[in-house]
Amino acid sequence: MAQKGYKPGALDGVWGRQTASALRSFQDSNNLQADGILGNLTLAELFPDTKLPRKLDDPSLVWFKEAQRLLGTREHPGVGSNPEIIEWVKDMKTLDYKSDDIPWCGLFVGHCISSTLDREPLPTRVLSARAWGAFGIATKPTPGAVMVFWRKTRDSGLGHVGFYAGEDADAYRILGGNQSDSVSLAWVAKSRFIAARWPATVSPPVPVEVTVARREPLSWKEA
Repeated sequence: MAQKGYKPGALDGVWGRQTASALRSFQDSNNLQADGILGNLTLAELFPDTKLPRKLDDPSLVWFKEAQRLLGTREHPGVGSNPEIIEWVKDMKTLDYKSDDIPWCGLFVGHCISSTLDREPLPTRVLSARAWGAFGIATKPTPGAVMVFWRKTRDSGLGHVGFYAGEDADAYRILGGNQSDSVSLAWVAKSRFIAARWPATVSPPVPVEVTVARREPLSWKEA
């Protein structure tokens, strides 16, 4: 986009608010839906002389790509916090979060969405995993969907939230934060599932079930 006269910000390979704004300007100038989503029509306009594959690697799932980029991010053990995790708060200006000792699965999801979808409303209580059950619109589990689960008991008010990354017969593969104190992939039992949600500012998906062979145990087993 920079070569076409638009300003997406620093060329750092990270999809951020400036990138989304520049893309909307490009779309508006080319009579496309100015939604800030890098879909097939926009790609074809950006690269008119390039033969693109019919099935792309979900270029519109910018929030999910940000989650994948952050795989391996860990909280600091003992005293002190990982400054990268604390830095995520700046995308959510009203959020008061100062220590990665505080559960941060909701913060991780909030960062991935707010830093890439700058017009998407977030839950009032971003840090509450269960609050994400009212986020966006309902969908069936599909890559990039926000997945909400209960912990302890269904009525406890406790929960976990992350992104759908696959499933087997009994569990969902979840890309989430604060999983073994890191951004990682973990298996969560389908019996704990509460809701799958999709950003309201993005076109609803055609749900796709992704089957993954499970080699690790389930997370958060109860005694």
